[in-house]
Amino acid sequence: MLVRLLRTYLRPYRRPIAVVVLLQLVQSIATLYLPTLNADIIDNGVVAGNTGYIVRSGGIMLGVTLAQIACSVGAVYFGARTAMALGRDVRAAIFHRVQDLSQREIGHFGTPSLITRTTNDVQQVQLVTLMAFTLMVSAPIMGVGAVLMALNQDVPLSSLLLVIVPVLGAIVTLIVSRMRPRFRTMQRKIDRINQVLREQIAGVRVIRAFVRDASESERFAGANSDLFDVSVAVGRLMALMFPSVMLVVNVASVATLWFGGHLIASGSMQVGALTAFLTYLVQVLMSVMMATFMFVMVPRAEASSERIAEVLDTEPSVAPPSHPVAPVSPEGRLEMRSVEFHYPGAESPVLRGVDLVAAPGQTTAVIGSTGSGKTTLVNLVPRLFDVTAGQVLLDGVDVREIDTALLARLVGLVPQRPYLFSGTVASNLRYGRPDATDEELWQALTTAQARDFVEQMPDGLDSPVAQGGTNVSGGQRQRLAIARALVHRPAIYLFDDSFSALDYGTDAALRAALARDVASATILVVAQRVSTIRHADRIVVLDRGAVVGTGTHEELMSDNETYREIVLSQLTEEEAA
Repeated sequence: MLVRLLRTYLRPYRRPIAVVVLLQLVQSIATLYLPTLNADIIDNGVVAGNTGYIVRSGGIMLGVTLAQIACSVGAVYFGARTAMALGRDVRAAIFHRVQDLSQREIGHFGTPSLITRTTNDVQQVQLVTLMAFTLMVSAPIMGVGAVLMALNQDVPLSSLLLVIVPVLGAIVTLIVSRMRPRFRTMQRKIDRINQVLREQIAGVRVIRAFVRDASESERFAGANSDLFDVSVAVGRLMALMFPSVMLVVNVASVATLWFGGHLIASGSMQVGALTAFLTYLVQVLMSVMMATFMFVMVPRAEASSERIAEVLDTEPSVAPPSHPVAPVSPEGRLEMRSVEFHYPGAESPVLRGVDLVAAPGQTTAVIGSTGSGKTTLVNLVPRLFDVTAGQVLLDGVDVREIDTALLARLVGLVPQRPYLFSGTVASNLRYGRPDATDEELWQALTTAQARDFVEQMPDGLDSPVAQGGTNVSGGQRQRLAIARALVHRPAIYLFDDSFSALDYGTDAALRAALARDVASATILVVAQRVSTIRHADRIVVLDRGAVVGTGTHEELMSDNETYREIVLSQLTEEEAA
C-alpha cells in the first residue's frame, strides 16, 4: 500500500527525484573514492617519504570532499522539498475526500481517527519518504560500490562479507517482522487518545458539573497507558536493533584486523590497502545500517499508508450526479414521495413511506417524539444522506440529479447543533455568500433577532468568534446560525429544531420576522416545542418514522391522537385551544 501511495503522489515530481538520485550517485562515488586516495597516500607517500605525492593527492582528496559535501547538501534540499510536497498533496487529498463523504462514512471512521490520519499518518509517510531520499537512495549505491572496492583491495579478505552481511540481514529481518503489527496497534492507540481528549475538552463543563474529574482522569490514564505499553514494546525492539548491528560491525572490524595483520606480516598486503579495506567494510555495514534505519520506519509508514488509503478509497454514498439537471424555474417547491431511509446494519428503517409537500410562501412544520426521524428527514433534502427508497424532489427534479453546488445554493440548512467557525461575526455570516454587503448582514441579524447583542459587542461585525461559537451563548449561537442562512438567501429554508435555545418572546418575534422577510421562500421547520410550529400553514406529524397526520393545528388537535398527546404534554387544554 505504501508503494502504491508513493507511486501515485510522487509522479508529478519525477524531475526533482531524478536530481536527487543523480546527486546521491555523485556523492556516493566521491565517498567511495576517498579511501582509495587515502591508501595511495599511505603506501606511495607516507611509506616512501614522498611529500610531493602527499600534497598532490591531498589536494585531490580535498576537491573530492568538497564535491561530496555539495552533492550531499543538494540531495537533502531537493529530497526534503519533494517529501514535504508529498505530505502537502496527501493531506489535501484526504481533506477533499472527507469533504465529499456523507455523514454515514464520516461516522464510520470517526472524527478523531480522521484527524489522526490527516496529521500523524501523513507525517509518517512523509518522514519515510524523506529518509528514503536521503538514506535509502545512497545505501544500495554505497553498499554495492563498497563491496566492489573492497574486492579491488583484496579478494580473499573480502570473503568475510559473505558471512557478515547475511548475519546482519537475518537480525534486521527478525526484528522488523516483530515491529510491524505493533506499529498498527500504536496508530489505533493514538486514535483512542485523540477521541478521549476530544471528548473531555468538548465536554469539560459537563464533567465538572457531575464531578467526574477523577473518573475521566482514569479513562485518559487508561488510554495513555495502553499507548505507553505499545510504545515501550516498539522501543525495546528498536533499542535491540542498533546494538545488534554494532556488535556485528565491531566483530567484523576485529576479524578484518586479525586476518589483515597476518597478510601484512606475510607481505601479501600493504598497510594502506588494509586501511582502505577497513573503511570499505565499514561503508558496507553502514549501508546495511542505513537500510536498517529505513526498515525501522517502513512498517509504521506502511500501517499509516493503509489507514490513509482506507479514506482515499472510500467512495461516498452520496455521489454527485453524472449528468446534473437544473430545475427549469427554481421556485423552492419541496416534495417527498414514499421516502424511506435505512441506516446500514439497522433492523428497521428510520423513515418509511413518508409523503410530504412544502410549497413556496408557506411554512411547513414537522413534529414528533424523540427518535421519530425528524432530523433524518431534513438531512435528506441537502443530501447529507440519500434516500434508500422513494424520491426527494425539488421543483419536480430529484435532488440526486441536481448539481451539488446548485443544490447548496437552493437549500439553506440551520442544523440542530449550530456550528460557528473561528473568525469574526461577519466571516461567519458570509460563509454562504462571500460577496454579501454589511447592510445585508445587518438586515439578516435584525430578522434573526441578533442585531442587539452584535451591536453591543466591542467591534460589531468584526467581533471575534471562537471555534464552535463557544464565546457566545446557546441562543446567540442559534440566532447567528439563522442569520447566516438568511444571508445565503436560498429558495428553501430548513430549520432543524433551530429555536430550542430561544425564549418564547424571541421565538415569536423571530418567526414573525421570518414570515415577513422571506415570505416567498419555502420554510420547513422541525421542532419539538409546540409553540414554535402551532401557527404553521401545514403540520406533519411523525411517529416511528411514518407520517401519522397532516393538517393545521386545529385540525390535528381534533382528529390526531399522536399530535394531541404531544401538545397536551406541553400545554394545557386552554392554551392548546
